[in-house]
Amino acid sequence: MQAVLADWRTAPIDARTRAMLGFIERLTLNPDAVSAADIQPLRAERLSDTAIEDAIHVCTLFSVYDRLADSFNFDIPDARGFELSATSLLDRGYV
Repeated sequence: MQAVLADWRTAPIDARTRAMLGFIERLTLNPDAVSAADIQPLRAERLSDTAIEDAIHVCTLFSVYDRLADSFNFDIPDARGFELSATSLLDRGYV
């Protein structure tokens, strides 16, 4: 995980994950430049349309959340708050 956060391009991850991260980066930084042609490399890596759609939804939602947080100056939890959130998600999932 640390290697991916440091630089996903050189991290020891599989080609499918690397392709998806490249697509997500493009979608985040240049959403107006994304087209159907950007999906072809993902399909070439045998990623399903459902997986691609899920990734687009997550990327889009995080972009919205970031903008809301910046606009409304959301509080960022401390380490204990993140730990409690992670524990809750692991116990209950996204219900």
